[in-house]
Amino acid sequence: MRRPLTMTQLNQLPEDDWRATLGEVVGLTEWIDTVAAARPYADRATLLSLAEREVLALRPEQVRAALADHPRIGAATAPGSPAAGEQSGVDSADAALLERLRAGNRAYEARFGLIYLVCAAGRTGPEMLADLTARLDNERDAEILVTRRELAAIARKRLERMVIP
Repeated sequence: MRRPLTMTQLNQLPEDDWRATLGEVVGLTEWIDTVAAARPYADRATLLSLAEREVLALRPEQVRAALADHPRIGAATAPGSPAAGEQSGVDSADAALLERLRAGNRAYEARFGLIYLVCAAGRTGPEMLADLTARLDNERDAEILVTRRELAAIARKRLERMVIP
């Protein structure tokens, strides 16, 4: 789904359409099940709060599963994908920065066993590289919490774009 909907339109979407849309927000069946089951939503704030709360409640293995559909920072994104516009801060990055991001991604994956995730909207390539580098010093348990918060921020921003205030 690409065009924003009113809450009335969203609440009236066929179940399969809404579940597919939620899959573009967070690609995790358990999360989709919980958020979809709460319809009809009273208002946009209720939906955003629920979606964010449910991401923050994900177990570490669920966070890992939810990352499966996220591209690496600095990697090419498919046109029209949810991440396509979110990583615009690295779209115009020079080759040296892109290589540093790729190397950072490899180091992060080796250390934590998951892809580096950051809510990239509005951040520049150098800002994301600095964040990635700083997070390499985190302990595993602390990093999964950071990743969960970043995933929640991404989910919120995606839903904000989908639902008319």
